[in-house]
This record gives sequence, structure tokens and C-alpha cells, in this order.
Amino acid sequence: MADTDPAGPVMDRDEVDRALARLGAEHEAIETSLLALQDHAGRRLLEGAGLTGVTAERWTSTEAAITLLWTYFDAYTDVLRTAREIRARRRWSSREDLAELTELLRGEPVTVAGSAAATANAPTPHGGQAGPGVLSERWSLPALVDRMNELYASSLDMVVAADAVWSALPARIDLLSAELRRTSKLAHSVGVRPGEHPAGDDLERITRTLKKLREQVVSDPLAFWRPAEGSSAPGGGKPDTTVYDREARALEDVRREIDAVLAVRQDAEKRIVRLRDVLSRADRTLAEARTARGEVLAKIAATEVPVVSGPPTALQEQLSTAAEYRRHAQWHRLSPLLESLEQKAEDELLRARESLTAVTAPLAVRAELRGRLDAYRAKVTRHGLAEDPLLVERYEKARRMLWSAPCDLRAAEQAVLRYQQAVAELLGAAPGVPGQGTGPDERRGPGA
Repeated sequence: MADTDPAGPVMDRDEVDRALARLGAEHEAIETSLLALQDHAGRRLLEGAGLTGVTAERWTSTEAAITLLWTYFDAYTDVLRTAREIRARRRWSSREDLAELTELLRGEPVTVAGSAAATANAPTPHGGQAGPGVLSERWSLPALVDRMNELYASSLDMVVAADAVWSALPARIDLLSAELRRTSKLAHSVGVRPGEHPAGDDLERITRTLKKLREQVVSDPLAFWRPAEGSSAPGGGKPDTTVYDREARALEDVRREIDAVLAVRQDAEKRIVRLRDVLSRADRTLAEARTARGEVLAKIAATEVPVVSGPPTALQEQLSTAAEYRRHAQWHRLSPLLESLEQKAEDELLRARESLTAVTAPLAVRAELRGRLDAYRAKVTRHGLAEDPLLVERYEKARRMLWSAPCDLRAAEQAVLRYQQAVAELLGAAPGVPGQGTGPDERRGPGA
């Protein structure tokens, strides 16, 4: 049976050599990782930054952890160097050498002073932070490697997260701020200013928000870090761009508003000319309706003729205001005014046309009755009945009514219907239904 000691059975030479090779590889890997962490751009930025909030708290702990990592690594290096020196004494190590190597490789040969472990509230293996009451720590080499891996992972996670936020957000905020400045300059040129236009107020608010956001991102990047759920890899997650995205959308909305104002500036003159034309047509139509009303009142009796109102002065005043806004380059005020005026002008033209139609309706009825009377006269002439006394009498009576002034439309319509009925009876057809306006091309009866 092999001799034993508190570290377990004494290792033979092959076990020692394999253990030293494994520990040497681990030592090299740990050293490479620590040097990479030491040179990490994020760590260098954290060292020189004026940190606040959660980042300041995390960096205090991480900085202590990095210091503790180097302390552990130095102790690990010393033990490995001692073991290598003992193994190098002889080609074939003695039992005493092997026992000593077993103690180093399998025991707890690493002792770290408590002051190092407690430096700046460094995290402990069981969570929390080490306190000043810890006098020293003893570690086996495998346990020390695990501890260093733990500290390295937590330190790298913090450094990578801060660096990811700094790499993503400040540059994007700067680009958005540059676009904001260009938009603000353009907005100012078209009269969109804070206190005078909602878009100007939005630009002022976005400016304040982006300035504050950049200050917060620079001083407390971890406040804008969103860890990935279920991920234990260092740096697992992504920057939280919620505030940035919201302000970017708001700026895009403002840009569209400015574009609309610019469009107004470009075609304002055409739109104002078009508005003048529409209102002028509406005025001419109303004037025609008023003239037609006088004619109707003179030519048509016993009918209601609607009153024609005058042109609305309010629209002309608003059009003058629009022209004034254009002269003074007040495009932000001109844009909504033109949109409102265009709709009102179209409504006014429609109202004028409806007034003309309503006023001239009696003349249209008289014209329709005249046409119907002449059509039936031509019909009876084709049938050789133009000299029939009854038809002649009723035709002349209806004609006098329709061609006299003022014309009684109701009486004239009845006269035309009587003539129409007489024609139908004479031709052997059923009488037309009064009021239907049966024309000369209606269906004839069998004896037609």
C-alpha cells in the first residue's frame, strides 16, 4: 500500500508530471484571459469614467474582483513554480519529493492574506462581499482555479455589458442629435419655433431628452443593459434602446411635419391662385343665380323661387390672411389655413351651383313642358290629325300659357296634360297617367 498524508495517497512521478502539465496549461490560459481583460477597451473606459448609479456600484465590486484575481493568480503562480522546482531537482524524484509535491498539488497550499480578499468589498465565493474580519484564505489549486474562473466571468460580464452599451448608444445618439440640429435649423427657416408650433415644441423636448440620455448612458451604461434571459455567458444581453427609439420616431414625425410645411412653401402661390379661381367661380355662379331669379320671377307665376345669398365675406378675408402669411413666410400658419380654405371653397362652389339649379328649376320645367307639347303636336301631324278642332283648341290654349309671361306653371302643366290626353284618346290609346309626362314615343294601342 502506498504511503499517505493529509493530501491523500502519495502521487507517483507520472501522476505528478501529468498534474504539472495540466496546471501549466491552466496557468497559461488564465494568464492569457487576465491580460485580455486588463487590455479590454471597456475596462480602460470604466477606469477613467465618472460613473454613477448601478454602474458605479458594479464597477467598485468588479475592480476589487480584478485585483483579487491577480492576487490569486500570483499565489497560484508561486505554488506552481515551487512544484516545478521540486520536480526538477532530480530526474527520478525521491519519496520525500513526491510527498512534498502531493501536498502542493492535492492539498491546500495556497494562502491568501485576508486584506487582499477584503479589498474594496470584493465578492466572496458564496456571494455577498468579503469583510475585514477574514484573516486569510486557504485554497487547493483546483478550487483556486474554479474561484478565479468565477471572478473572471463576473468581471468580464460587467465589462462587456458596459462596453456594449457605450459602443451602441452614444454614437447613435450623436447621429440622431446631428439630424435633430439639421431639422431644427430647417424648422426655424419655415417658422416652426417653440411656442409657436407644436412641432417646434417637440424639437425642443427631443433636444432635452437626447442630451439627458447621453449623459446617463455615459455615466451609467449598465442602467441601459438588458440581460438575456436564461443566458449565463459573460455579456449575454443587449443594450436597451427604448428611449432612443422613441425619440427617433418622434423626430421622424417632426420631419414629416416640416416636409409638409415645405411643400406648402413650394406650391403656396399655386394653391392661393387656385383658391381665388374657385371662389371667383362661386361668386359668378351666385351672380348668375341672382340674375336668373329675377328672370324667373318675371316669367313664372304661382311658384316658390328660393332666395340667393351673397358671397361669403369670411372666405375672402381668410384668403387675404393666407396671402399675408405667404408674404411674411409664416408657412406653419399657412399650411392648416390653406387646407381649411380649400375644403370651404369647394363647398361654397357646390352651394352656388345648387342655388343656381334651384332657382332655374321653374324655367327647366317650363322648357320641358314646351318640348312635350311640341312633340305631341308633331305626332298628331304625322297622323294627319293636326286640324282636329279639339286638338287645335287645346294646343293653342297650352301654347298661350307656356309662351306668355308670367307663366302659371301649374295651369300650363294641366293644359299640356289635357292636350296629351286628347291626343291619346283620339289615337285610340289609353290616357297617360297625369303627372307622368308621357312623351310622344310611348307605346301605342292596337288601333294606333
